[in-house]
Amino acid sequence: MGRSRQTPPAKKKIGLALAGGGPLGAMYEIGVLMALDEALEGLDLNGIDVYVGVSAGSFITAGLANQLTPAEIYRLFIENKATDKKTGALKPEVFLRPATREYWRSAKLVPGLAAKAIWDYVSRPLSGSLMGSFGILGKALPTGIFDNHAIREFLRRVFSEPGRTDDFRKLKHQLFSVATDLDTGESVRFGGPGFDHVPISKAVQASAALPGLFPPVRIGGRYYVDGALKKTLNASVALEAGAQLVLCVNPLVPFDANLAKSRAGASQQSHMKKLVEGGLPAVLAQTYRAVIHSRMHVSLANYVTQYKDADVVLFEPRSDDAEMFFTNIFSYATRRQVCEHAYQRTRQDLLKRHFELEPILEKYGITMNLDVLRDAKRTLDHGLFKRSRKLRREERLLSATLDLSDAISDLERWVAKTNTKIRVA
Repeated sequence: MGRSRQTPPAKKKIGLALAGGGPLGAMYEIGVLMALDEALEGLDLNGIDVYVGVSAGSFITAGLANQLTPAEIYRLFIENKATDKKTGALKPEVFLRPATREYWRSAKLVPGLAAKAIWDYVSRPLSGSLMGSFGILGKALPTGIFDNHAIREFLRRVFSEPGRTDDFRKLKHQLFSVATDLDTGESVRFGGPGFDHVPISKAVQASAALPGLFPPVRIGGRYYVDGALKKTLNASVALEAGAQLVLCVNPLVPFDANLAKSRAGASQQSHMKKLVEGGLPAVLAQTYRAVIHSRMHVSLANYVTQYKDADVVLFEPRSDDAEMFFTNIFSYATRRQVCEHAYQRTRQDLLKRHFELEPILEKYGITMNLDVLRDAKRTLDHGLFKRSRKLRREERLLSATLDLSDAISDLERWVAKTNTKIRVA
């Protein structure tokens, strides 16, 4: 009897879910991914089975699914270096171009709406109010300040490069970009059934269309806005797609001023202030973060019962992280600093949690490189240099392999000619 062959265990699916958070969130997520890419051996961030991106996170997941490495995304988004001469660099101005078409559309509405408001007030001066009549002019306000068509066009060029695609259906792995239907309030998963025909660049544009900042995006006669309006993380999308391990990154957490004050040194405590002293921006930032954070943790708690056999690992800033809270969410000037900050904090987090995380990650063939994590001198630039040097070694090895292949081909052709001559003779 022949020996029976054992069927190798099926590879366990891994998912990656990235939340939103504006440019600040994208910078933080890039730093986190650089740390994970460096410290987690056996994890290929370009070989994830299911990618889920929301708002700013959809930029990054779309890039990873298109085989842009974390280092390439860093150079593209943080260093503003082009991946290709035809693509050009991703400069901050791309995100800050005025929505001139939206302004023009609004301007054309003003005369008609103003005439209607005047007639409404004049025709019923006793029953109406001036403010009530002219409130109709609100319809002429632009639906967005900045133009997101430029963002879509940039992504379209990037995804048109050789080896990449702007088509969900042609990707090696599943990608979902989550947006919100403006008229129904429902979440829509671009890349899923019925929505996979939409270009990836267009889906990302819709997923990141933060109301008030960018105009809603029209797709197939419907309008879509930021996907974070409905859910913060959407890790459930990866779990429903069969992922058994989902790595999650959430860049925005509410700030705990009391905790920050207690952990700060005596020399720093005098600089700690009540958030109300930061004015309206600080109040709104804290409110927004508290809402999306509590909503996210409710969902994570539900996953424990809904997906008992799955593992969900979350990476996010600490609640006393003043740098993440007080940095302007739409600031590009601090992108290197924020990315380095996220990289270092994630390294610390991995080292601190390694007893908890190692048994989980090992089930999926992932190990933690503790030597890398304990290297206190390591910086993001150092990591990029190491990757570049490693890449050059790989390129030299590939070149040597190709040279050897050419030599073997030449030898085979010489032998074939020699054999032919012998047979002819």
